[in-house]
Amino acid sequence: MNGSKARVLICDDDPLLIELMEFRLRAKGYEVIKAVDGAEALLKAEHEAPDIIVLDAMMPKADGLEVLARIKNDPALSDTPVVMLTARKGERDIVSALEKGADDYLVKPFIPEELLARLARLLARKSGKR
Repeated sequence: MNGSKARVLICDDDPLLIELMEFRLRAKGYEVIKAVDGAEALLKAEHEAPDIIVLDAMMPKADGLEVLARIKNDPALSDTPVVMLTARKGERDIVSALEKGADDYLVKPFIPEELLARLARLLARKSGKR
């Protein structure tokens, strides 16, 4: 999986951020699925079978850490890599997300190319290539 139509679920309540990420991801050949709150993120994770999830911590209806915990406790979804992308940069927030199973953690504002590189690395690992 070198980005050729890997499915990325973006979960964030900021429409501008979703638009920017969708543009960058599509330009790299990814298929993009969008969710604007925690409840929608869980539904789309269950029904759309994304290859990787980018998840904001602070969202309406269910926060990102709750969504993360539910994804990692669901046998059908637990192997799906999750990258937290959030403005929360406190040590407790980062450690909590990693303990709940986050595969990576980026703090906003972020460098889009760095996010793309991290996604590519996690997708390669998931598909058995390093």
